[in-house]
Amino acid sequence: MKALEAMERCISDLRKWMYRDKLKINSDKTEFLVIGSRQQLLKINHSSVRVGMIDIKPVKVVRNLGAWFNSHFSMSTHISKSCSTAFVWLHNIKRISHFLPRDKLEMVLHAFVTSRIDYCNGLLYGLPDCEIAKLHRVQNAAARLLMSCKTYNHITPILINLHWLPVRYRINFKILLLTFKALYGMAPSYIIDLIHIKTIVRYSLRSTEGVLLKHPLRRMKKSFGDRSFSVAAPTLWNALPVSLHMIKSISTFKSNLRTYLFKLAFNIS
Repeated sequence: MKALEAMERCISDLRKWMYRDKLKINSDKTEFLVIGSRQQLLKINHSSVRVGMIDIKPVKVVRNLGAWFNSHFSMSTHISKSCSTAFVWLHNIKRISHFLPRDKLEMVLHAFVTSRIDYCNGLLYGLPDCEIAKLHRVQNAAARLLMSCKTYNHITPILINLHWLPVRYRINFKILLLTFKALYGMAPSYIIDLIHIKTIVRYSLRSTEGVLLKHPLRRMKKSFGDRSFSVAAPTLWNALPVSLHMIKSISTFKSNLRTYLFKLAFNIS
């Protein structure tokens, strides 16, 4: 109850601040979502939140900046909607694919299909394979359409030929690139504040060369905490080879990181 009252006071102060700047919260379009595990949600009585003169009821799914969130933060709704839209575009693109040269077809597929796989994909870190597999099916269908292959053709040689990273590695690429930007001051301050460089010890080991990040104290629940950027960033960054840690140019880092992840994904020496 105290948390609800504090939230309502915060919303009231926000409304006053916006009013002074000649802005307005549209109460009719305001939604609120409570995120937690099933056990946590059963302990919470969140019937409504007061916004202005309207009581806002909780919802199970909300959309924010194009990403869909549900109360368990499983991202299943986001993945399902992304896949559904992508397959509609694949169906439409397939109808005109015979009239497009391969380079133009690839541009169209990236613009309308694979871009949906990559959008906000940093939020998908740590999800189970059953969810990531749905996005894999979209990527595989796009690859087969581009290469004019049948459904029964093995997908690995096709992805290698196209030099496309599998979905799980595309997620890691996005997080590692954001980590690099945070380390060198190219990310927003609220991202930079989430990572901390590991203190260099007096003795030097080969394994500790380059920049390493500290893991945060595990105060969060495993189901949510291990998927946060503050945990994912040091986990992925510290696993990179020293040669990548030593790179200072973002363009060089992106190129070398993509090559490293590509070889790792397909077990290429």
